[in-house]
Amino acid sequence: MAYNFRPYAQAQSFLLPVDIREWVDEGSLAAFINDTVDLLETSGRLQSFFAPYRDDGWGNKAFYPTMMLKVLLYAYCKGVTSSRKIAELLECDIHFRFLAANQTPDFRTINLFRLRHIESFSTLFVEVLMLCREAGLTKAGTVALDGHKVAGNAALDQNRTLEQLRAQVDALMSQAHQADLREDVLFGDERGDELPQELRNPQERLDRIKAAQARLEELLTATRLRQEAKIAQRTEEEASTGKTKRGRKPKTPDQAQADLLDKEPKANTTDPESRILKGRHGYLQGYNGQAMADCESQVIKAHGLTQDENDQGQLEPMLYASIDQSGSVSGQVLVDAGYNSADNAALENRQEFSQIELYICQQKEWKERKAAAQLQEAVEATVEPQQEEPVQTSAAQTVIVQALPEQATSAQTVAAVQTSTTDSDSAEAVERVRQRMNTPEGKQIYKKRAATIEPIFGQMINRGLTRFHLRGVKKVSAEWSLWCLTHNILKLWRANYAPKGTIPVIT
Repeated sequence: MAYNFRPYAQAQSFLLPVDIREWVDEGSLAAFINDTVDLLETSGRLQSFFAPYRDDGWGNKAFYPTMMLKVLLYAYCKGVTSSRKIAELLECDIHFRFLAANQTPDFRTINLFRLRHIESFSTLFVEVLMLCREAGLTKAGTVALDGHKVAGNAALDQNRTLEQLRAQVDALMSQAHQADLREDVLFGDERGDELPQELRNPQERLDRIKAAQARLEELLTATRLRQEAKIAQRTEEEASTGKTKRGRKPKTPDQAQADLLDKEPKANTTDPESRILKGRHGYLQGYNGQAMADCESQVIKAHGLTQDENDQGQLEPMLYASIDQSGSVSGQVLVDAGYNSADNAALENRQEFSQIELYICQQKEWKERKAAAQLQEAVEATVEPQQEEPVQTSAAQTVIVQALPEQATSAQTVAAVQTSTTDSDSAEAVERVRQRMNTPEGKQIYKKRAATIEPIFGQMINRGLTRFHLRGVKKVSAEWSLWCLTHNILKLWRANYAPKGTIPVIT
C-alpha cells in the first residue's frame, strides 16, 4: 500500500530565482498598500519622509523610508503596533517579508522611524484623503464629529499631588546624595566603573517627576493670573461706570490657589501630559482623540487630539482642522450633546463656516422636562401673590418661557441663552439650532451620527486600539494620525480602489 501525498521536501532548492511579488495575492491588503505607497512616492508626496536623511551619501546606510513606511502602515492596518512584534513578523509573516523585500530591521529601528517622522504622518493623512476623494468616497455633504477617549501609556495609580511630587523629588535627591557619599568612601577620587544599579533608572524617573511637578505649578500660576485678570476687569468696569458692580466679588488670587489645592490636582509621573478622563467604563489615564467622518463612506475627513475630557471646546478646532486637512468644510455637521454650547451654535455666523449647518443634540428628553420644570418654578417663585403687574424678565428668559409649551429646552441651552443676554447673535443661533433639531427632517438627519462615527471607533478597537504606546501630546497625536489614516486606507482597499495615474492637488 502506498500513500498518495503531495511532495514535501524542505531541503529542495529553487531551480529559478524567486520573484517575491508572487508570494501575495494581487487583491490582498499588502499588495494594495505596496502599490499605494509606490504611487505616493512616484508622485513626489513622500518627500517629508526622506528629508531627515543625508543626501550626500555619507554615513551608515539606512533602511529605505518607503519600505519602512509600507511595513508600518500594514502593521497598523492589522492592529500590530508593538515594534517588537513587527520585527518578529518581518521574519515569519509572508506579507511583511514581501513589503520589506526580506529585509529585517530590528525593533529599535522601527520605533526610531516612527518617532523620527511624527509630523510626516499628519501630512500623509492628507495625501490618503486625496486618494479617497479621487475614489469618490468623500463628497461635500453630511459629516459626524465625536471624541474617543483612549488610555495612554501610563497608569492611573501613578498620579501624584504637588506635595507628593515635592516629597518624591526630595527623596530621590537625598538618595543620589547618599550614593555619592558611598562612592566617595569606596573610590575616593577615582571614577569607578559605572553608576550603581539603583541610580540607573531613578534619574529618568526624577526627570518625569519634575515635569509633573512643573505642570502642577504652572496650573497654580495660571489660576493666579486668571483671578488677577478678573479682579482687574471688575475694577476697570466699576471705574468707568462710577458704580459698584452687583454680584459676588472675585476671590483673591491666594484664595483661588488655595481652593485649587483643596481639590488636590494631580499629575502623572509616567506621562505628565496625559490626563484623567472619564469614559464609558470608568476613569482612565489617557487622551481624547477627535474624528470627523463622512456619513456616507465613514472616511475620516479630519482628526485631532486633545487632553480635555469635555468635547465642548473641540468643535471649533475640528472645523478648522477640516479646512486644513480636507480643504474645506461645508454641509451638515452632526455632533452629540457634549458639544452643546451657545458659542458652538454661533459658529455658523462666522464667514469661514457660513456653508455649514450645525445639528447639535440637546439633552435627553427627561433632562429637558426636568430643566423646564425647574425654570418654570424659578419664574413663578419670583412673582409675589399680591403682585398684579407682570414680572419683568430678561429677553433671554422671555424667549425660553415662550418656548416651553412647544418643546422643553435643555439645561445646557437654557444656561447658554441666559449667559448670552447681551449677545443677540448667540441667542438667535441657539434658538435656530434648537428649532432645526426639533423638525422631523432634522431628527432624521441626526440619526446618521451614531451610525457613522460610533462604528469607526468600534472598528479601531477591533483592530487593537485599546491603548496608545507613545507618550506626550506630540507623539500620541502622531499615533492617532496613524490610526486614522490606516482606517482610510482600509476603506480604500475595501472599495476596490486601484492606485494609478497621479494624485490630485489639495485645493
